[in-house]
Amino acid sequence: MLDDIKKTLWAAADKLRANMDAAEYKHLVLGLIFLKYVSDTFAARRAEVIARLSNPDDEYYYGEASAEDLALEADDRDYYTSVNCFWVPEGARWEHLRGQAKQPTIGRSIDDALALIEAENPKLKGILDKRYGRAQLPDGKLGELVDLVSTIGFGDNPSAARDVLGQVYEYFLGQFASAEGKKGGQFYTPASIVQTLVAVLSPHHGKVYDPCCGSGGMFVQSEKFIEAHGGRLGDVSIYGQESNPTTWRLAAMNLAIRGIDFNLGREPADSFIRNQHPDLRADYILANPPFNISDWWHGSLEGDPRWVYGDPPQGNANYAWLQHMLHHLKDTGRAGIVLANGSMSSSQNNEGQIRAAMVEADVVEVMVALPGQLFFNTQIPACLWFLAKRKPVHRQGQVLFIDARKLGRMISRVQAQLAEDDIARIAATVAAWRGEAAPGEEVGQYADVPGFCRSVPLTEIAQHGHVLTPGRYVGAEAVEDDDEAFAEKMTRLTELLGEQMAKGAELDAVIREKLGRLGYEF
Repeated sequence: MLDDIKKTLWAAADKLRANMDAAEYKHLVLGLIFLKYVSDTFAARRAEVIARLSNPDDEYYYGEASAEDLALEADDRDYYTSVNCFWVPEGARWEHLRGQAKQPTIGRSIDDALALIEAENPKLKGILDKRYGRAQLPDGKLGELVDLVSTIGFGDNPSAARDVLGQVYEYFLGQFASAEGKKGGQFYTPASIVQTLVAVLSPHHGKVYDPCCGSGGMFVQSEKFIEAHGGRLGDVSIYGQESNPTTWRLAAMNLAIRGIDFNLGREPADSFIRNQHPDLRADYILANPPFNISDWWHGSLEGDPRWVYGDPPQGNANYAWLQHMLHHLKDTGRAGIVLANGSMSSSQNNEGQIRAAMVEADVVEVMVALPGQLFFNTQIPACLWFLAKRKPVHRQGQVLFIDARKLGRMISRVQAQLAEDDIARIAATVAAWRGEAAPGEEVGQYADVPGFCRSVPLTEIAQHGHVLTPGRYVGAEAVEDDDEAFAEKMTRLTELLGEQMAKGAELDAVIREKLGRLGYEF
């Protein structure tokens, strides 16, 4: 049912876009969904407060108060802040805006509503994108968009509304990423990759950090994972950073729409040069940094304390990201990072030496090679690095290699996706290797599987020049032995080949004859 709602909404919203660029349009649509969410949750909470104020058996009971007194009392903002609900002034409520949807000034009215909400809720300061008054949509289209978003009505249950709006928001993020193609990857990591990171790391408590958080998908999946395994929404605290201002806003809205408390720093900023969380030591780090970026260096980074394993090359940030993550990881923490495949084997400009130092320091725990075509924005093959400062005792001095390139399935002509079974297989393999139970499972028994996974000692990795490509270590997939004797098999196959060659000769003769009749002899 919800999938149908999401698809119908997207089709209608995309139709209203007309000729507007998807990159610009996404902010209009997602901003309205957020505004509707804020207003709906406020209205639902207000109705609940008034009902409780009128109930003699409730601790909120307000005696024989008139309807007017009840309404005044229900405007006490403590009733809202105490349950992490944003305060929405009357002029910014959705019904007020919906009543103006057909007015030519609707864009300015939405901007004014956003400004009012920001002024009343310090946590949203600088987050809401006030661009509706100057939106380049054809006449009437913005009003139609308001009417469309109005149909996302989810009753009086705030938690149900939050969940559905959150899912609609996430679905739209994915659709916009697809529509934008290459640029879309800046703010969106495909869900199956995020789910794999989360399943392997299983973040269930403590501090979760993403230094290049895009639109916040890593955090959302972490919270979903916790709730799915019996935890509570507030069991982790969220720390993120993002340099792109519009993407930073998308992330804040994506988290706020789910009631997730977050700290994305004071402002959008570059994690290397203007680190917003310098003293943070996280229990879990999940990140998909931009691949192979070349313009990251700044003179102030010379001799930075983060470069424990060597100075990263100024022309490629991959090993700067890996060391930044390790710097922010607790001694007992774990990190999962998506990087381009080249990071596993490159020896240019000190990268080989840094990788060797990391391997020898025993901070590389698991390496996973991913199937191709998982991303919207690049055909560069990718891999997952899992780092840990303190491996399980029985796995110290070893790295687990997983070759998942044959997993996944195509979901469109140009994009693949890891299925739930694929993700579960990877997570269960890592958990068994660590000697832990995968979520909801018993502790499994780990065994190397030729062609898929192998636990490799550091001495062997050193013999391979500290290259970390799983295909080099897991070996060839086992071929089933059909018990047919070699001599018999060769006789049978040779006979089959002879028959096929004879058939081929017959076909050649037929083709020559046909062409000869047409006057094309050869």
